[in-house]
Amino acid sequence: MGTKHQLLISGTDTGVGKTTVACSLATQFRQRGMRVGVMKPAETGCVLRDGEMMALDAVALQAAAESNDAIEVICPYRYSTPLAPAAAAVLEGREPPDLRRIAATYERLAADRDVMLVEGAGGIAVPITWSENYADLARLLNLELVLVVGNRLGCINGTVLSLEYAAQRGVRVIGYILNDLESESSPASQTNAQSLESLLPGRCLGVMRYDHPLPAEIGERLLS
Repeated sequence: MGTKHQLLISGTDTGVGKTTVACSLATQFRQRGMRVGVMKPAETGCVLRDGEMMALDAVALQAAAESNDAIEVICPYRYSTPLAPAAAAVLEGREPPDLRRIAATYERLAADRDVMLVEGAGGIAVPITWSENYADLARLLNLELVLVVGNRLGCINGTVLSLEYAAQRGVRVIGYILNDLESESSPASQTNAQSLESLLPGRCLGVMRYDHPLPAEIGERLLS
């Protein structure tokens, strides 16, 4: 049986909660009895422990999916510098990510899974190489975009531009998840949901409240 659902979890920026959302979805899908595959093709800002590059986002995804896949398969490219993968590779003098290798690894992971969750780095236009970004990866792997939006001042511009760019590049957009990043509200966080609905009607998949689990209906919408 082929993979039924193939999702790219991207964001409007870094630090908006992509890993939290991806892990929550992996847990939700697993609890529904689905075979969940996860992948973080390139992770930057990795921590060096005992001589090994630890990709903490990928480790979290592996745990949430209860995956038996090796971390080297889930995350084939790891860099210590917290930059876009293309820039980190240059700065560290190391091999840049190869989308064909990523695609071959992805196909092995996806072969016997009901759902695949691929977490990007930063946003949809972040360069994986200097000629390819996450929109190119989404098209190559036939991934559908779920955009994580940090509910803070400035997110409207990033959300509109990210979704428009993805659509222009031929990526199928499912919608966005608005994620509260702070416990205290602000005029922006109180009004962003309504503003985005006015600009992008029907695109909101749901809201993840601060320090609350991802609503189950978001996972259900993604499977419908």
